[in-house]
Parts: sequence; C-alpha cells; structure tokens
Amino acid sequence: MLFLGIDFGTSGARGIVINEGEEIISQVNFSFSHQDTKNLSQTWENTLYLLLENISIDIRNKIQAISINGTSSTVLFCNKQGESIKEPILYNESRDLTILNGFKTIIPENHLINSSTSSLVKLLWWEQTNKVENNYYFLHQADWLGFLLHGKLGISDYHNALKLGYDVENLCYPDWLKALPINSILPEVLPPGTPINTVSNDIVKKFNFPKHCLVCTGTTDSIAAFLASGVTKPGEGVTSLGSTLVLKLLSKTRVEDISSGIYSHRLGDLWLTGGASNTGGKVLKHFFKDEELEQLSQKINLAKPTKLDYYPLLKPGERFPINDPKLLPKLEPIPDNKVEFLQGLLESMAKIEALGYKKLQTLGATPATKIYTAGGGAKNRNWTKIRQSYLQIPVHISNQTEAAYGTALLAKRSHNN
Repeated sequence: MLFLGIDFGTSGARGIVINEGEEIISQVNFSFSHQDTKNLSQTWENTLYLLLENISIDIRNKIQAISINGTSSTVLFCNKQGESIKEPILYNESRDLTILNGFKTIIPENHLINSSTSSLVKLLWWEQTNKVENNYYFLHQADWLGFLLHGKLGISDYHNALKLGYDVENLCYPDWLKALPINSILPEVLPPGTPINTVSNDIVKKFNFPKHCLVCTGTTDSIAAFLASGVTKPGEGVTSLGSTLVLKLLSKTRVEDISSGIYSHRLGDLWLTGGASNTGGKVLKHFFKDEELEQLSQKINLAKPTKLDYYPLLKPGERFPINDPKLLPKLEPIPDNKVEFLQGLLESMAKIEALGYKKLQTLGATPATKIYTAGGGAKNRNWTKIRQSYLQIPVHISNQTEAAYGTALLAKRSHNN
C-alpha cells in the first residue's frame, strides 16, 4: 500500500509517495512558471493534474490515500460547481483591517484573526465588496485542491481554519463568529487527515487510482513540514534555520501570546506552539557568501567561545522572543578576524533560540527535551554544537523536512486509523 502527500507552495507543487514503512517511493515537482494561463486557480488545477500524471501508473494504482497541504490563509470563493468566482487571495495579500470596525463589539480584541492577512478578514472584505450568495463556498487552497479529487465542496481542516476564527480547543465555530453575516458560507471543519470521500470516478478514469483510494482533509505547509520531522512526543521541537529563526514545540498545553506572534495549533490531543525571530540566515548571508560560511564555520574553535554579545538583525524590530518593534540591531564590535565574527553571530543566534524555548516554557508550554533542526543551517555541524551548548538538550538534524513528506504521513495515518 502506498500514500501520496502533495505540497502546494508559493512557486510550485511537490508530490511524495511513501510506503507503509514510510520510505519514499516516488517524488515529483512542478513549477507554476511552466503554466501559460493567467488564471491562478486554473494554474493550480493544471499543476495538480500534471503532478499526478508524472507519477508512474504502477505506483498510482497502489495509492490508498491522498492528502494535500497549502499555504496558510490562501483562500478562494467558489460557486456551487466549485469554479473560482474571482482570483484567489494569497497568504501574503492583506486587506484593510478597518473592515473589522463594525464588529469590534463581537470579535475578541486579541484574537489571531485581527491580522490584515487572516482568512476571516479576507472573507469579510469579500462579503462587503461583492454580492455573496448562499450557494457560494469559501475555501482554503488545500480545501479546493482536495475538492478537485473527491468532488465535495465546503470542507476544511482545523489547521487551515484557525485563522478563520475556528475554535480549535472546543472544535466548533464560536458564537461570535456564527453571529457574523458570513456564517452561511463557512466551511465544515474536520481534523486534518480525516477521510472525506474516495476519489471521483473522473479522477479514477483519468489517473488510474484505485476506486477505494481516499482523499483526506489536509493541513498548512508549515505544519506539514513539522510533521515531516517525525516529532511525536511533548517536549520535542523543531528549529528551522532558514532566512529567519522559527521555533515549533509540541506541548501538552496550549500557549497564546498574540502580541509576540505566539499561538498554538491543535495536533490531536497535543498542541504545536512556537514563534519566529527576525534573526537567521539572511543576516549571515548579508556578511558572508555561502562558500565563506561553510569554510569559516569549519575553523571555529568550539573550546574558546567569544565574548561578543550581538542581537543579529538587519533592521530594527523583533517579535519573538523579545516583542519590541523598535529593537535595534546589535552587530558591533566587528572583529578583524572573520572566523571570530561568524562565531559571535552563531553564538548570539543560539542564545536567541534558547531564550525562545525558555519563553514558551514560561508561558506554560511543555519544557523542551529534544530539538530537531530543519532548513539550510541544519547542515552546519559547528553551529549545531554551539546551539546544543546553549540549549543544554540533544539537538538532531531532521531526517525529512519536505512538507509533501509530512502530508504523505498524514495520508498514511488517516488510512490506518
């Protein structure tokens, strides 16, 4: 038996097929730039079908379950045939927050949806600027792509629905949300990885999937990447060392501090909490080329820590673990020795990481006991050793980091449950 996970990102899509042993059997990629159409939803549909076509038939006809992830808060509006009414609104496209002014007495003041890019703000903007019919559907990117395979409209998952205002603790829409004028087109929300339906007859004929192949609710791209790491126990976390420094920790308790960008996603009976610092790889790349980073890192003398005290930012402003929009970068003094300067930067970033996990614990999260590492910085062995010295817990490199792999795991678990 095989299981397919599909990851839709900002520039293209990836599919990964795994077996029951969770080994990768097949991988396929497609860029959106290969598409001629200027219609974004049509581009998504074309890319999805091209992705499926490029998985060999002998693999496709053994796939038992499929799940799809998409970018959080990328949304679209459909008619009853599932056709996109207008262009989708992408995750990073904002809408004027004054749209909420008329609902200030209803919407909780410090709720996650009070963001110009939240799904709910986009939905309210649509309702106030367009005629909304009762037979319209409001869907996230992953919801709509799943519909193309199973044919049922109006179904989402509670990862994507978090920024729509769904109550992930009580697993229902809160009363204040049901009192809004858009209540009639809110999707039904199910746990991620819940079987929705078998693939449609058209999809069976077109791609030779088994008739009993299940299509499941999906998730967001960032949670799929977390699932790929293999973390399953409270206290285990993933640090992503990309252009920014992102921490995610699996906790027995839910943690919220919206002003610092900290909120929790539900993962079964556990909670996935975390935050993102503005420090990270983009600061390193400002001072060093990739080859320099690799060569200089190898020359670091771990037995001799520097006394450099930096807060490595490229411009003022930080949200986590220090919430200060005016926090100034601290990057001086810069020593003549490049190895020492790099070591000072890596040490300072490790301090910020340790401070981040400590802040999550202070807010009530399960204390971190083991950290997995993803992103480009994961390959830097000396940085790993520096980080471990500050974190004082084991640090490992994640075996898998692809969001498509995490989504394939979601499909497998849905089939086995």
